[in-house]
Formats: sequence, C-alpha cells, structure tokens
Amino acid sequence: MIDPFLAGNKYRKLHILLQTPSNKLNKIISYGGTQSNAMLAIAAMCKKKNWEFIYYTKPLSFTQKEKQDGNFFYALSLGMQHVEIETELYRDVIDSLRFNLDEKTFVIDQGGANKGAQIGLEVLAKEIREQSTASLINSNIKSLATPSGTGTTALYLALSLPEYKVYTTPCVGDEVYLKEQMRALHEIPENLVILKPEKKYHFAKPYAEYLEIYKKLLACGIEFDLLYATGMWKCMLDQTKEDILYIHSGGVTGNESMLKRYKSKGLS
Repeated sequence: MIDPFLAGNKYRKLHILLQTPSNKLNKIISYGGTQSNAMLAIAAMCKKKNWEFIYYTKPLSFTQKEKQDGNFFYALSLGMQHVEIETELYRDVIDSLRFNLDEKTFVIDQGGANKGAQIGLEVLAKEIREQSTASLINSNIKSLATPSGTGTTALYLALSLPEYKVYTTPCVGDEVYLKEQMRALHEIPENLVILKPEKKYHFAKPYAEYLEIYKKLLACGIEFDLLYATGMWKCMLDQTKEDILYIHSGGVTGNESMLKRYKSKGLS
C-alpha cells in the first residue's frame, strides 16, 4: 500500500537510499534475476530520485524480452537499463562492479542485500513494537514471519526484535545457501528460526499447493505474492501452531505473469 512497485520489505531495505538527497547520487547498479521484486523496487526508487539504474542479468530468452507484463517489463518502463552478461562471465563481471566507482554511483547486491538495510528494518521493528503496545490483539503475539531470498529482512528483524521469535524459510536456494547469505551480513541470532520446506521447491516454478494457498488468502481479502509468500505460508501452516504476525513482503506485481504461467500449466 506504500507504492505499487516500491512496496513491502523492499521499501524497508531501501530506506536509507530513499532518505538520501537526490543530488548525492546519480547512478544505481544492481544485478540478479528478472523475476526480482528488488529489481522493480530499485527501478521505482530511481525513477523518483531521477537516478540512472543499470541492472545486470545472465542472457534472457526471446520470450522473456518480448513479454508485456511482469517485473522485468515494468522495471524497463520505469527507465531501467538492462545489460546481459554471458553466463560464463557473469560471476567475474559481478565481482568487478565495485572497481573504480565514482562517488555518485552506488551498488546494491542481489535482492537488496546490504548492511544499510538494517536501518530500514529497525524502523519497521519500532512500528511493530508501537502496534503491539497499542493493540490488545498484537500484544499477545511474540512470533513474526517473513519469507527469505537473501534473508536480509528476516535477519535484521530478528536482530532488531530479540523479544520475538522470527520465522523464515528459504525460497530461492536451500537452508545452507540462506545461512551463507545472512552470515555475510551478520551472525545469525538465536531467535531466528528457519523452517525447512518438507520437499524441494524450485524457485518460480508453478505448484498446485502454492496456488491453493494464494487463492485461500485472496479470499480472506489480502493478495500475497506467488514466489515467496506462498512458500512461507505453507511452512507456517505445516510446522507452527502459535499466533504469528506476518510481514507482507510486497511483490504482488509479479503475480500477473505468474498466474499466466500457472494457467499455461493447466493450473488455474
């Protein structure tokens, strides 16, 4: 509800850059996949700030380039400049992005993972505490949940709210990958609980059980994204029993293209 593109936890991750005066920077560089919610959020931020945005990916298919919906299409429409890198060169190019940067260029790691994100998550933590104090319902809830790509949001929420148990689940890689990403930012606190999916789910692949969860939540009046939220909700429903405050991570703009993929697979 903050912004159609710059929403959910991406707004929190980018908080420090959103507070940065427009004349302090003129270029943002990032990289990752074309389903990325962070990519779209950064594009929206750069549009507001009048900053150039360059985004690196591995080679795309012709179909992906021609699509007229989804996060990649909307990011391009917001002014994002896209650069394809051959797969065998990708890691080397990404590793070199910070070489010889001028003072007005800033690099954001894949998924918005950066230590500056902690400030935005501390703002969210303050809001959660204030709501808990003001609400008789929320005052009894001592568990939070949010899905993870890089784990940045879950990590910094757990650090900022040590009195809460913070649940997350790996949506992009496995538990080992998720822990590596988080430990690159900070040691993982004891109140952060990683729920392992009961079976292997491939990121961005359509699953009937995910669509069922999405529809049930939508019928309750809230739309969640099909890439991250459905996996988190499935783990919560299967493995937890207490009342949980769910942190909506936005990203619902990607549902338009994902629902078409579900329909093409005979799932609708």
